Formats: sequence, C-alpha cells, structure tokens
Amino acid sequence: IAMPAATGDGSILFGKNSDREPNEAQSLEYHPGSEHPKGGSVACTYLHIPQVKQTYATLISRPFWMWGAEMGANEKGVVIGNEAVFTRMPMEKEGRLLGMDILRLALERSASADSALETMVQLLADYGQGGVCGYRNQKFTYHNSYIIADSRTAWIFETAGHLWAAARIKDHYSISNGLTIGEAYEESHPDLIHYARKKGWLKKHETFNFRRCYSDWLITTFSACHKRRARSSDLINAFHGKLELPDAIQILRDHGESS
Repeated sequence: IAMPAATGDGSILFGKNSDREPNEAQSLEYHPGSEHPKGGSVACTYLHIPQVKQTYATLISRPFWMWGAEMGANEKGVVIGNEAVFTRMPMEKEGRLLGMDILRLALERSASADSALETMVQLLADYGQGGVCGYRNQKFTYHNSYIIADSRTAWIFETAGHLWAAARIKDHYSISNGLTIGEAYEESHPDLIHYARKKGWLKKHETFNFRRCYSDWLITTFSACHKRRARSSDLINAFHGKLELPDAIQILRDHGESS
C-alpha cells in the first residue's frame, strides 16, 4: 500500500498478489449489500456464526472452495488483503474461522478501516482462527497478516494465534509471509507481552519486539519473505513520492533483478 505522501496525485494505492496453489481457482465475485432478519446466521468455511442486521456490498477474490476471501473491497471504500504468516503459536485445526473468513466478514460489516480493525479483533477474540488453509494440501495451516485501508487511513494488523498487534501506516508498507511489526505499534492484545515473557520468548531486560518473539524462525527464514518484502519496498522508494497506478502494477509484476 502507498499512502498519499508516496503517490504522485495524493491518492492511496493498494494492491496484492496471490501465490496459492496452481490449481486452486479464485472467483471474482460481487455480493450486494443486504438487511438480514434477527437470529440469522452466516455459514463460513468451517463455522456458522450469528449474522449482523446489515451487510455492505463487496467485491472479493475468493478461493473457490472456501467462504472467505483473499482480498476485496466494499461499497464504503474499505479494502483488505491478507498474507499467510508462520508463528510460534499453536494452530487450531477445527471449529475456527479461517483468516480469509475474517477478512470477508470485516468487509461486509465495516464502514471504515478503523471499524474493520475493530471487527477483526472482535472476531478473533470470539471465534479464533484456524482450520486447514490449503486446497489439495490438507496439512497446510497458518496465521494471518493484513493490510486494511480506506480513503483516509490504513493499518497493518498481524496475528499469532489469538494474539495480535496493529500499527498505523503513514507512508507505504509491504507484507510478504512473515510478521513485520517490531517494537512500534499502536494497539495490541492485552496479553501480548505477558504471554511472550511466560513462554521465555522475551528475556528479562529485553525490549519487546513482536516479530522477534512470535515468528517461527525456520519457515519465516526459508520462505524468503524478508527478501521479497524488501524488494517491493525498494521499488516503491525508487519513485520518491511520485508513485502512479501503472508503476504500482509493474511492481506487482516484478520478479526481482534476475528476471
């Protein structure tokens, strides 16, 4: 995401690539806004949860076998995209919301980026995240990182099991399959630091760093996520605050120096 300070016309540019399984089709779908009767429910991928009175119209990109979406926008101008992240926290495998379910629910229920963040935090607290995340690979599971934005503000929201941290995005930001929030963030789960200290991930007299304490070092390292994230950030910086839409599309198509 590039905020007004990073773009040539003062707009906000948001984009996302997908790197899921080759034979997993994604549907680009429009769902109109609707009013729902009291006492109704919504059937997410693995879980039924109570429906809200009003849902907003959404345009989503949805892996065909799940209810949730990998990215999308709603009629209020809220956009959200997710990435898989791999953490030290245990993965719940049954009876939870997929990270993509949380994304779609937030788009349906939120009129702003701030509201979407609140909605996602509440859904995580109420139902947790978990379940098989792959189409053919039935052992594939992960936690989730999100960029959430509207026409005025943007957040990075990163999770590790039921725990989370969130930071406002001021200039531009990229995510790529690894936790990125370190020592600086605006909001977090109230037990975030205490849990890390209890598990021995935060040593005495150390400054708390979300990324360092909660990342699964092995998978995060071998996924090369830091290299890919650095590449996209370098490409945005090269435009010196003058990024335009065609430039953003080229960045999404980039495969590195060797391509």
